[in-house]
Amino acid sequence: MPRDHIRDADEDVVIIGAGAAGIAAARRLLAIRPGLSVLMLEAGDRLGGRAWTVGLPETGDLGFDLGCGWLHGARTNAWTAIAGEVGLTVDRSPAPWNGGRRLRRDDAEIERAQQAIGAYFERLESHEGNDTDLAAKLQPDSRWNGQIRAIGTYITGAELERSSIADYNRYDPGAGPDWRVRQGYGTLIALYGAPVRTTLGVEARRVDHRHSGRISIETSQGMISARTVLVTVSTNVLAAGRIAFDPPLPDKIEAATRLPLGLADKLFLSLTDPEALPADTHMLGSTSRGATGTYQLRPFGAPVVEAYFAGDLAHDLELAGAKAAFSFAADELAAQFGTDIRKQLSVAAISAWAATPHIGGSYSYAEPGASDLRGVLAEPHDERIFFAGEACSRSRYSTAHGAYETGVAAADRIAGSSSRNL
Repeated sequence: MPRDHIRDADEDVVIIGAGAAGIAAARRLLAIRPGLSVLMLEAGDRLGGRAWTVGLPETGDLGFDLGCGWLHGARTNAWTAIAGEVGLTVDRSPAPWNGGRRLRRDDAEIERAQQAIGAYFERLESHEGNDTDLAAKLQPDSRWNGQIRAIGTYITGAELERSSIADYNRYDPGAGPDWRVRQGYGTLIALYGAPVRTTLGVEARRVDHRHSGRISIETSQGMISARTVLVTVSTNVLAAGRIAFDPPLPDKIEAATRLPLGLADKLFLSLTDPEALPADTHMLGSTSRGATGTYQLRPFGAPVVEAYFAGDLAHDLELAGAKAAFSFAADELAAQFGTDIRKQLSVAAISAWAATPHIGGSYSYAEPGASDLRGVLAEPHDERIFFAGEACSRSRYSTAHGAYETGVAAADRIAGSSSRNL
C-alpha cells in the first residue's frame, strides 16, 4: 500500500508491527472475518520483525537467519505446517541439542561437563519458594560455571543474575524436535504476511483512545482512525515510550519494562574451502567462560560458519563493530582448528539487534518476580486495544510460534467480541 494512502485512513483494525504476531493476527482476522478492513503498519522496511533471512554467496537457494532460525517444538509449531503450505522445505536434521553433530573434544571432559550442566538445570526445575534469579542455583567455585553461564545467555539473551527461575520453568515450546526451514524462517514469515495489506516505513507514534468511539493513531505519515488497535511491537519499544498512549497505560509500560529483550546476535562467515571444517557440526567456543560464542559449522553443508553471541558479550561486540566480532570468532575457531583457519574466513553478514530501529533486542526474558506480567501485557485494554507478541506468551515466549499463537488469540478475541460491532 503506498504511503500517501495512509493519511486520514479509516480502518476496522490497525495492527502495529509486521512481525510474526502481527502477521498471524492479520491472516487469522481475514480468514474468519473477510469483510473487515485490516491494515498492518510496519516502521521498518520489510516484513518479519525479528525474523530476517539473508542469502549468502555460493549457497544457492539456502536462507540464513539473522534472527530466529529454529522451528522449536517443530511437530506442534504452527509455522511447520505453514512452511509446507507456502511451498518451503523443512529440514528435519536434528539440532545440536536434539542429537545433532557436535565437535568432540575429550570425551571424559564432555561427560563431566554434561553431568554438571544437567545437575544445574535439575536444581532450577526443582526450585520452590520465592522467585529468584538463575545464578542462585550455581554451585560456588564449580569449574563448569562458565559453560553454564554461556548456555544461560543463549537461552534468555541476558546474564543469569537478571533472569527469573519461575519464568524459565514455565517455558514449554511444545512437543517435537527442533527443525529448520531451508529457505529461512524469516522467508517463511514474510511470505505468509505477503497477502496482508501493509504499509512499510511508517512509525506509529501515538494511540489516542480518549473517546468511546474510534481510536486515532498518529503516525509518521499522518493520522489513521480505527475501531480496534492491535499492538505487537517489542517490549523495548513499549518501555522506551516510542508509542504514547492517551490516556496512558502504565500497567503495560511496567510489564514491558520488566520483560525486556535480551540480546543474541549472529555473525555469518564465508568459508573459502568447505573441506576445512566438518559439515553441519556444532562447536562451543570455550568450555571455561561465559563470554563465548556458539558455532554452527557449515549449516546445511554450505561454505558458511554461523557464530552466535548472547548477553553482555553480544552487547560488547555489537558496540565494537563487525571487525571486533570477526576477530573474536576467528580467535575461537583458530583455538580449535589452528591459525590457518583465519585465512579461510570473511564476514558475510552480521546482525545488530540492540541497535536495530523499532526493535531494540532479540527476545524477552522476565526479571525475577516478573513472569506473571506476561499475562498483564497480553490482556486487552477496554476491549479496544489489544496486545500480542512473544513476550505475551506465558510458556512459548522468545519463539516465533509463541508470537504466532498470541497473534491468533488476539485476532479471535477481536473478531468474537460482539460489543465491538466490527
